[in-house]
Amino acid sequence: MKQMRANTKLQNAYLAFLFFLMYLPVAIVILFSFNESKLYVSFSGFSLVWYEKLFRDSAMMEALKNSLILGILSCAVSAVIGTLGAVSLSALKLRSKGVLEYIAILPLMVPEIILGMVLMAFFYMLKLPFGMLTLLIGHTVFCVPYILVEVKASLALMDPSLTEAARDLGASSWRAFLDITLPLVMPAVASGSLLAFAMSMDDVVISIFINGPRISTLPIKVYTQIKTGVTPEINALCTIMLAVSLTALAVFSIFRSHKKEENRDEEQIDRASEPDQEL
Repeated sequence: MKQMRANTKLQNAYLAFLFFLMYLPVAIVILFSFNESKLYVSFSGFSLVWYEKLFRDSAMMEALKNSLILGILSCAVSAVIGTLGAVSLSALKLRSKGVLEYIAILPLMVPEIILGMVLMAFFYMLKLPFGMLTLLIGHTVFCVPYILVEVKASLALMDPSLTEAARDLGASSWRAFLDITLPLVMPAVASGSLLAFAMSMDDVVISIFINGPRISTLPIKVYTQIKTGVTPEINALCTIMLAVSLTALAVFSIFRSHKKEENRDEEQIDRASEPDQEL
């Protein structure tokens, strides 16, 4: 018993030390975003001057707008392609199904620098002007697998008799997909889209290869500014993005717990009504 308690304390201490190392840099970034001084040597005083400068930086705000537009568009296109691709792969009965699934998630395993070079050569061969269009295509390429994998895992857990019953009742395959399959896999589509959006907002390597001279995304803008030194303005930007991410995560967790409570209440109502139905 004493040995088990000692092991538990050792595990807790290890986890605490691990989390301390993981989140210490994040805490430092948040702290120095409110630093009055530009230097990292000491905290001279609390100030919001760097947040004011951030919102007055038109180039940074333009890059943020481009990243948000690019992330939303690429996730929307990827959600359609990834969902339909997952449904099609799940319905296949070919022996080469495993090979097709491997090819579908290949962009996740290819190094970003290789994928960026391939996309750059491909767009140059097609004579496409580098800009928002090439960025949208490139981000869609590596966003689709995230959604496809999530939806395919959700389809594997879905009861196939539901769609078969809809087809037996006269529904077309497309109608059965819209009324049965899509609502059931929508949580997987949403989670995959959120992950794809985060990857799109975070991408630097691929965007550098397929970016145009007149457009800049937020990661590229931050990367170019870091070359001349990290300013508290970047810390303020990181703090705002972290706050938005945590808020979105909290809202999603509250919505998910509320949904589980509703499902639990519905199950209890169904169970309570079963004896009445038998009578």
